[in-house]
Amino acid sequence: MTAIMILHIRSKYTAVGRKEIVMFFWMYAAISLLAMFLDSGVIPTANKAYPWFAAVYTGLVAAAYTCLLINGFVGFQFAEDGTPLSLWFLRISCLVVFGVSFFVAIATFQSKFGFSNAKPIGLFIIYMLWPIICVPTYIISQLILVFRTLEDRWPIGDIFFGTAFFAIGQVLLFVFSVEICDAIKHYIDGLFFYTLCVLLSVMMVYKYWDSITREDLEFSVGSKAAVWEVKDPLLAPGPEYGDEDSGSDRYPYSMGSAGLPPLPQQGGMPPHPGQQGAPNQRGPPSLVGGVSGGQMYGSQGRAQGQQGQGRGYPPMPERY
Repeated sequence: MTAIMILHIRSKYTAVGRKEIVMFFWMYAAISLLAMFLDSGVIPTANKAYPWFAAVYTGLVAAAYTCLLINGFVGFQFAEDGTPLSLWFLRISCLVVFGVSFFVAIATFQSKFGFSNAKPIGLFIIYMLWPIICVPTYIISQLILVFRTLEDRWPIGDIFFGTAFFAIGQVLLFVFSVEICDAIKHYIDGLFFYTLCVLLSVMMVYKYWDSITREDLEFSVGSKAAVWEVKDPLLAPGPEYGDEDSGSDRYPYSMGSAGLPPLPQQGGMPPHPGQQGAPNQRGPPSLVGGVSGGQMYGSQGRAQGQQGQGRGYPPMPERY
């Protein structure tokens, strides 16, 4: 489901805050993948590597809340979305929160640098206080954005359902987890329903962002290439071009409907345009140099051939 949301966000090429919000979903995907190894026991709790993976998980959770918090202010355009200023501010902020949370978590697990696993106050701040700060701030900022800039009020429903799913998940995890585990005979506990509710709340975040963003179809990137119809008057045949071509000296014969010159009249080939029907008039010179066919095999050539002074066409029988 997360992959589908990421692909759809990336396809909205001109949507506001596309690069910023997709970072939040990438973090959620990494958290879900890492939770599969930690919660299912693939990495045993007695393993020496378990605290390090748990510290990475803690840092990613805190960074994801930070990313959501900053995305709440992208719509106000304090910095233009998609610019290096906006993206690097988001990345550096998430990286700083990740580093601090990772350090607090691993120091608490190993009871170093003044932290103690008997009193995990630092983890309490990361897991409890930091989400309480980020989530309400994001909700309030989006409500202000909807009421001030949008005419449509339907996105408020997405905010409401997302908040409800998140709150229900927290209650199921921290209040009713033991009761659920005992009632279902330890097959599942409140963590299962908490994970499901968090997924639904993340889907509402996506649904809300999708409902308030509109894509400019002129610059959108789709799966199919646009088909453009080229209308060039120079390429389209018309009567004005036909008249010009038919009147040219290089195209002496007017073209018919089939694009062919008229058939010759009975009694022989039509006269050359330069001859104009005169039997003794010399034709125009050839376009490629030399003499034309009318000059070589015209009536004068016939007369010269009869006298033996030149070539004529057709040849006289007495020459053979």
